[in-house]
Amino acid sequence: MSEQLHTVQQAALRLKLHPKTVLRLIHEGRLRGVRIGKSYRIQESDLRALAGVAVADRPQRLQARVTCVAEVEQATIEEASRIANVLSAALTSDHARPEPVRMTTAYDPETSRLKIVLFADPADASAWLRLLQVQLEHIR
Repeated sequence: MSEQLHTVQQAALRLKLHPKTVLRLIHEGRLRGVRIGKSYRIQESDLRALAGVAVADRPQRLQARVTCVAEVEQATIEEASRIANVLSAALTSDHARPEPVRMTTAYDPETSRLKIVLFADPADASAWLRLLQVQLEHIR
């Protein structure tokens, strides 16, 4: 590995933050850190990304985006609203994402159908689909 690793203390000094703040950022998922034993190590590129510094020599990775369309049938307006609110709230976390997650919902009262469209990376889409499944299992 050719990239420099920093301790939490070193990262805090570089970012001009308290070490506990750096740990909180790691725990919230806003800063990537690798746990080694009882401490964390942070890569230089992750520090630069958090600070908003462009990294010109970063190799381009393949990225995928997913568009999911889910239809919930036989849902009342209250159930549709509850499902949409829970799914929307799950997407508004402070978790740093390389690409934003977008979700759109529409409810048709004539057919009692809720349609949900999600645009996300595969990992976020997978977690969102699991959350949708849990919501559907506990709605009635």
